[in-house]
Amino acid sequence: MDFILALDQGTTSSRAIIFNARGEVVQSSQKEYPQIFPRPGWVEHNALDIWATQRQVALTALKGGDQGVGAGGRLIDARQINSIAITNQRETSVLWDRQTGQPLANAIVWQDRRTTELCQQLRDQGHGGMIAQKTGLVIDSYFSATKLKWLLDNIPGARTRAQRGELAFGTIDAWLVWNLTQGAVHATDVTNASRTMLFNINTLQWDQTLLDLFDIPREVLPQVVPTSGVLGHTKSELFGAALPIASLVGDQQGACFGQACFEPGMAKNTFGTGCFMLMNTGTKPVASQYKLLTTIGWQAQDQTSTYCLEGSVFMGGATVQWLRDGLGIIQQSADIEALAASVPDTGDTYLIPAFTGLGAPDWDSLARGTIVGMTRGTQKAHIARAALEAIALQVTGVLGAMEQDAGIALKELRVDGGASQNNLLMQMQADFAGVAVVRPRITETTALGAAYLAGLSTGFWQHKAQLEALWMIDRRFEPKLNQAARTEKIARWRQAVDRSKGWAKV
Repeated sequence: MDFILALDQGTTSSRAIIFNARGEVVQSSQKEYPQIFPRPGWVEHNALDIWATQRQVALTALKGGDQGVGAGGRLIDARQINSIAITNQRETSVLWDRQTGQPLANAIVWQDRRTTELCQQLRDQGHGGMIAQKTGLVIDSYFSATKLKWLLDNIPGARTRAQRGELAFGTIDAWLVWNLTQGAVHATDVTNASRTMLFNINTLQWDQTLLDLFDIPREVLPQVVPTSGVLGHTKSELFGAALPIASLVGDQQGACFGQACFEPGMAKNTFGTGCFMLMNTGTKPVASQYKLLTTIGWQAQDQTSTYCLEGSVFMGGATVQWLRDGLGIIQQSADIEALAASVPDTGDTYLIPAFTGLGAPDWDSLARGTIVGMTRGTQKAHIARAALEAIALQVTGVLGAMEQDAGIALKELRVDGGASQNNLLMQMQADFAGVAVVRPRITETTALGAAYLAGLSTGFWQHKAQLEALWMIDRRFEPKLNQAARTEKIARWRQAVDRSKGWAKV
């Protein structure tokens, strides 16, 4: 069998990418789906849209991809597919009926802030230390536990039905597996489970103390399986053959694996809707002193687990989308590079994109988006440049905290995601962080990591050394900013961030 079909279910679109044994993209398909904003701070998806678009792009990828058979694509028989790999937006929560397979409500997206008040209550009650020790997470509405609790509390009869075993909960990986197997398998992997705030990353099991705290019936939860390993097969009528599902991995852990960050101290940052930096810390969890997250990077088929430190920036590429869709400053996201480059600096203007609060290392859910330092001379180009700087400065803050926690000074930062193609942003990142930024030739590292994990479990690839040999550099960005200017920039940024904190009403 010649290929691996990777399903990459993201926050704004579903993708399918077919990889060959050299880790190259053969053909792919992508389709956006609607975002739902029922109230300020609420973000939802229709889970049926997610499944429909994911199946559609998988079929399209097999039938020549978005380019089509007549323009370079080719028909690929399902029997040529070695296995299916799944990577997904994390924390987004779905609750559905086991009998009908129908969701009881829209999925609550990771960006959603409706449970902010509940999270504050839990912090006030002193649960933060226990939750951090068991899960590696901070108490925040970002994670799945309070989302699931909200669904069970607000859908009439849901909790009773869940206790009777009639309902199934899952993050998006579990939702896709359920549909691909037509209800035969209800499973999630350790990377996704570790983002629910219900999973003990030390025992690698659902934690009863946490289930009791959040009032979650165990009957609603999926089985937890390794990241790499065959967990079931698709129904043959979906693609024309029963294909093994050989990996599940949260998107950021998938990107870390796809960037070949196999050794402790190696780190990557994904410039996607948000920005997510992961550093490999080895086979034991490292507790953070700087509000970073301790998470499971992946678990091999032999049950060996690799842990990572993670820092999350909620508004990465989404900041550029806001300039495009909210303000109309640009027509397409790619336009921002030329606009930002048309001015030499921001004119001391700072944009803090805390539209859904601040992530690591601040973790302020009440912070809100702010622009400071504007004068009559401020133009849209300055705002555009400030938006790019905001992305790079947020990542720099996470990087500094990560180096302190791990006791390691990074020599380079591997990057991927759509915004990593923006050369101006990548140079800003190198300048502000003071380390080389390295972009690989293949930037589809999220899907590639999932494919690698699947292929290792099926024999498509034999060992990780093969995968390291496939990783190749596209471009390396070296820091050009002197230390004094870097220090001043970061200090000014921190002043601006402080202006945004605690603004939202509770």
